[in-house]
Amino acid sequence: MTAIQTDGLTKRFGEDVLAVDSLDLTVEDGEVFGFLGPNGAGKSTTINVILGFLKPTAGSVRVLERDVTRDSLGIRQRIGLLPEGYEPYANLTGREHVESAIHAKNADDDPDVLLDRVGLEPDARDRAASEYSTGMAKRMSLAVALVGEPELIILDEPSTGLDPEGVSLLREIIREETERGASVFFCSHILEEVEKVCDRVGILNQGELVALDTIDNLRTEIQAGATVSATLDAVPDALNIERVDGVRDATVDDRTVAVECVEPAAKMRVLRHLDDRATVEDVGIEEASLEALFSEYTNEDADDAVDDGDTEPAIRAAAADGGESA
Repeated sequence: MTAIQTDGLTKRFGEDVLAVDSLDLTVEDGEVFGFLGPNGAGKSTTINVILGFLKPTAGSVRVLERDVTRDSLGIRQRIGLLPEGYEPYANLTGREHVESAIHAKNADDDPDVLLDRVGLEPDARDRAASEYSTGMAKRMSLAVALVGEPELIILDEPSTGLDPEGVSLLREIIREETERGASVFFCSHILEEVEKVCDRVGILNQGELVALDTIDNLRTEIQAGATVSATLDAVPDALNIERVDGVRDATVDDRTVAVECVEPAAKMRVLRHLDDRATVEDVGIEEASLEALFSEYTNEDADDAVDDGDTEPAIRAAAADGGESA
């Protein structure tokens, strides 16, 4: 079963604004899929269509094997959602938010078990959400997203506001959810986090999908490769490292040789070449970052990898109500 499948998804606003252009995208069952794009790329619009809050202008969207235009409410009952810019109800406590989602989904979860899982301290659970810090509100909204063991979890900027312990806990929860069989649709401008948790990534730019693959395959596709840094006992006069197949460039600084490789296999060829000519005392390999790939595919800085934060009010309400609002 596929978690999300879009075929030719197109969304226009009026005559002049083409937000999403013929998007073909498949998110597999049990996959953690990273969805990236600079400001205005169309990520938020795509999520709104996936949730059934916007109707596509053309094309089709199926979520958990159901047509989202025909059964959006039934689909949202099977989805967990943590939206960007989620604003909890100020007068409700953390426990009441979770209890409301449990009731809306007709689930039988224990709210304290969920709140334990996301690390919201017991003394905070019966306090009004208006008193919560950003991190506390994020932990609570994650607990809401986990209600009912959803088959698909959509996380939009889930790391924002979390401290390092919270970010580590988030990664652990994502791993546990996929081991359970859930799929995760993960949107974040913190590309380091995307790289740590996602099986594949799709990069959206100006409404078009410009990249779709594993991060390693994307590195190979644009020949981003990796940099091998080796410290030698002495650098020979005729190193000739540029002649190694798959090497783009090399520099020498004292006894350290830094070699840019454009394909994975070149790293081992470089190390063999160096080992044949000197004693290698230390080696480091730095893969091209997802930030570098993002910039290559979009011509944008990685800091622009997040939409403008204009989260639809309906999404915030749906998250608070466990998926009922639309």
